[in-house]
Amino acid sequence: MTAPQRLTDRKREAIIQAAIVEFRANGFDITSMDKIAATAGVSKRTVYNHFPSKEELFAEILNQLWVRVTAEQEVPYRPDLPLREQMHHLLTAKLQMLSDENLLDLARVAIAATIHSPERAQSMVTRMGEREENLTLWIRAAQADGRLKAVDPAFAAQQVYGMLKSFAFWPQISMGLPGLSAEMRSTVVESALDMFLACYELQ
Repeated sequence: MTAPQRLTDRKREAIIQAAIVEFRANGFDITSMDKIAATAGVSKRTVYNHFPSKEELFAEILNQLWVRVTAEQEVPYRPDLPLREQMHHLLTAKLQMLSDENLLDLARVAIAATIHSPERAQSMVTRMGEREENLTLWIRAAQADGRLKAVDPAFAAQQVYGMLKSFAFWPQISMGLPGLSAEMRSTVVESALDMFLACYELQ
């Protein structure tokens, strides 16, 4: 890679980091591309060269965040291991992701930014949904192996993730409650496992 390309990459990263700071501090609507440029130490033209609009810049931040916080969730289905053990890894990783302070801060910004823009909301929800695909694939594989009942895998995945989010995402987002203690995280995961397996596991 040539030096100019590396400089371009550094500027792009500086813009993204500056935008994260500004969005978290001021929200989506108040944050301007001028302020992002100033915080990044680049010209406004440079910002627009990388990101044609504030919406695209924000979408890229969310995309990178989902990628980072879900990177360790990749747990392929194993026919030789108990379902509970495998799901425990998946749900624990999900809870850890939902407790990420960067995620919570940007999720608050995202929700505020989408209240008056259904189109923007749909785009963000779609991006979030894409990052929950691993559990859906895992459920489908367990069904194919004859260990889970016939149910729409995406529906079942959304059910179990909904159980986690009711304790470890929405209370923090909507009411500013503190994150769960280690003991409470364990309780939430075990309870979600109990309900999911009682409903869908084939004996």
